Amino acid sequence: MKNSVLILLLVFNWTYSQVKFNKNNAEKFQKTINAEYADAKTSPLMANDLKTFKSLDFYPISSKYFVNAKLVKAKNEKAFEMKTSTSRKPKYIKYGTVFFTIDGVALQLNVYQDVELSKSDKYKNYLFLPFSDLTCGKESYIGGRYIDLEVPKGNTIEIDFNQSYNPYCAYNHKYSCPIVPLENDLNIAIKAGLKTFH
Repeated sequence: MKNSVLILLLVFNWTYSQVKFNKNNAEKFQKTINAEYADAKTSPLMANDLKTFKSLDFYPISSKYFVNAKLVKAKNEKAFEMKTSTSRKPKYIKYGTVFFTIDGVALQLNVYQDVELSKSDKYKNYLFLPFSDLTCGKESYIGGRYIDLEVPKGNTIEIDFNQSYNPYCAYNHKYSCPIVPLENDLNIAIKAGLKTFH
């Protein structure tokens, strides 16, 4: 009896903590990033590209690529040097692993915290989710994409792949960008978020 009550509670808590997909959030993300890239003060684009820039190329927004993932926090992790597109090696720590399904396929990704950034009040709850998938090098940037997340209050975290974006290196070689760790390579096509530039 106790076990069945526990299972019911777990199911109830999981269902109760589900956040519903909001298309407006994805649309706001697209408008914000387009405005950032169009502004010479904040744009990573090279001068020639900025002159002709009108809009980034996005996949159609789809609720299929919004997931409520289970977050399992990592224990006793040590900081490591994450490889980048240059010789720079910033220190990150694995915060945990997220588990979710898309099209019935069980998937998992690691989420990380930038050691230096996490020391500031503004970014203490910031989580970094880099990933690559079967669209990379075809429709999306060959080096993978990123998603910005925040540490959740519970053990579930909403991930909207419609808000995935390219590293600045996709637009300009002068930037130093973290390389997606091998364990974050998904064996499915994530047709959401930003496509490759040009």
